[in-house]
Formats: sequence, structure tokens, C-alpha cells
Amino acid sequence: WERKKLGDVAEKVIQKNNNNAFKNVLTNSAEYGIISQRDFFERNIANKNNISTYYIVQNDDFVYNPRISNLAPYGPINRNKTGYTGIISPLYYVFRVLNINTAFIEWYFKTTCWHKFMYQHGDSGARSDRFSIKDNELKKLPIKLPADDMEQEKIAKTLTSLDNTLQLHERKCEELALIKKALLQKLFPKKDEFKPEVRYKNFSDAWEQRKLGEVTEYIKGFAFKSKDYKKSGHRIIRVSDLGKDSIINNNDSIFVTDEISKQQNKYKINKNEIIITTVGSKAELKESAVGRPIIVRNSLGYLLNQNLVKIHGKNNKDSRFIYYQLLQPRYSQYIATIQRGNANQANIAISDLWNYRIFITKHNEQQKIGNFFQQLDFLITLHQRKLEKLKQLKKFLLQNMFI
Repeated sequence: WERKKLGDVAEKVIQKNNNNAFKNVLTNSAEYGIISQRDFFERNIANKNNISTYYIVQNDDFVYNPRISNLAPYGPINRNKTGYTGIISPLYYVFRVLNINTAFIEWYFKTTCWHKFMYQHGDSGARSDRFSIKDNELKKLPIKLPADDMEQEKIAKTLTSLDNTLQLHERKCEELALIKKALLQKLFPKKDEFKPEVRYKNFSDAWEQRKLGEVTEYIKGFAFKSKDYKKSGHRIIRVSDLGKDSIINNNDSIFVTDEISKQQNKYKINKNEIIITTVGSKAELKESAVGRPIIVRNSLGYLLNQNLVKIHGKNNKDSRFIYYQLLQPRYSQYIATIQRGNANQANIAISDLWNYRIFITKHNEQQKIGNFFQQLDFLITLHQRKLEKLKQLKKFLLQNMFI
């Protein structure tokens, strides 16, 4: 590969927007790339009387934004792929690449290869949110690239193809989540109604409303003693071990011995049991929120800690059917009315939780609905895992296909 400087392969764009010839103001976001300022901020930020000093940015031009963030510790460098010419604040550095593969350079700036140079030749300046580097220094930024144009093109095409596949999977996950949200409304009755909008064939009877405490049995978690904690053994599940919809692996997981596990056997978490947080933050059932439910997909012999309660359907009531009703907005709205305490440490009383009213139908219909949503969740999880693997692959290639 050849070692070049940015000034060897690109020229700074200094063309100003004289006579206000262009009015579409762009911004360079670390997360979204170069987009219309109006789309990003949902309003116009630039003063239309001052845009004559803005730089003209043509399609495929690059823009360096010195604003730093967690996503861009030295500021993002992105390519204008909007398909049109726009203008951008003179606070940004605009440049146009020459005689090299534009897509290759775009991917190069998505790596961290250039970060060391920025660290050595710039500083954060007077403002902690803005990186400072002189134009003459930025032109010295070293770029290593294949001498063969074909290799540049192949690397760029590989990463672009992978990125397109990744975006398709992201959209698929979003679409499946929207489908699930819609079906949660259609396969269960709406408020003050007793039949769902969509039903399985051969079911037509009206549903009943029952209190959650009437159709479930529960066990509150146990306050395990810290002196009994071990680095291995039988895992104790705490509020912090609950992810968005499942138990997650934590680096700080705690365990107890076989002996203690046998003594506290009734606190073992079983397949298809529902876990609900009784302590947490006042929030819309986010991961740390009080009242948030998850369902246990596999029986792993975990033990339930305090501030949690596990429930399951009784008298032939399907726990999965009950769980999916707890994912509806009206459940989170009910939790908001019964939670007590401050924003960071809210709690709910079990007696109040049991007064929440859910719908009950015949056991066969419960099973069909519970099984359907379970299979839908499996499909969502499958696509999420594929998406995560694609993200890991992209990260690996960005780390290993450039110098």
C-alpha cells in the first residue's frame, strides 16, 4: 500500500455561496451522516441573511465536523450522499477527493486509523465539545491505501454490500416489532370491549375480564445474604439482570452454593414463568422501570432475588397468554397509577398489581395466541442475532481491512 497525505489526494473546497445561490443548508451528524439541517433539527437553524458565507457542498464532497461525541471522538468525516448540492457552515472543513476511489476513502474515515494523528496534532480547544486542528495540519493527515485502484474498489464494494445487508436486517427487525405491536392490539380486546378484532377460526365467545391476582399464583423473591455470594454455582437473578425482554448475562453475576439453592428451592425460576420488577425507576417500562415484565423462555435453575416477583397462570390459565397482555400500553399506564416513591426508586405493592384486569378466554384460544406470539418473538430474536453478527463482522472488517 502507498502512504499519502490528505492534501495529496484531496483539495479543500472554498467556494462560497455567493448571492445565496443555494439555500438547502446541510449538517454533518456522527450518527446520520450529511443530511438536511431542517430534517436533523426539525427546523431551520441557519440565518438566511448569513448563508452567503457558507461553503458549497457538491454531491460526493466530504465534510469534517469538529464537534466531538461518543460516536466520533475527533469529530465525524462524512461524504455527501444526498444526491444534491447544498451549503454548510464555514465552521466545517469541506474537501473533494481526487483520482482515488471515493467510497474507499469514505470507509477509511469510518475506521479509527486516522484518530492517532488527530490526537497528536490537535486539541479540544476552549470548548470541550469541539476538536481543534488547523487546516494545514489536517492536510498532513496520513492515509494508507492500495496502489491498485481495483483493490480500493473491491474493499469499498465489500463493505458497502455488507452495510446494505445490515440495513435490510435493521429494517426487518423494525418491521417485525411494528407487526408485534399491531397484533397485540388486534388479538386482544380493546378497552371496554369483550371480543378481539382478529380471532382464530371456530372461536366466537365473548371474553371475560378478571383480576391478575385471580388467575395467577406468585412468589416474591428472597433476600439472599451477601455473605453467601460465590463466583460460581446457582445464579441469583436481580433487577439488574433483566434485559429488555429476557435475562441477560452480566459480568457481575452473583451465585450461591448447591446447599443454599436446595434450601431456597421455591425461589427457582421455571420455564414460562413471568418475572415482574416491584422496585425500579418511574419510567415507561424501560429496562430499569418498576412493574416491568419478562417471560422466562428456558428453565435454567436460576433463583429469584428480592424486588422481583414471579407469577404463573393457575387453573389452566396460559402464562404466555397472560404475559403478552402485560406488554400492552394500558398495562404500563396502570403501573404509572400505582407506583410510589421518587423517580429513581419507585415501588409497587403486590396487592395493587393483582388488581390489574386482564382478559380471559377458553384455554385452547389462550394457547393458540400465546404460542403465536412466542413464535413471533423467536423470529424477532433470530433476526436480532443475525443483525448483531453482521455488526460484529462490519466492525471486524473495518479494523482489519485498513492500515
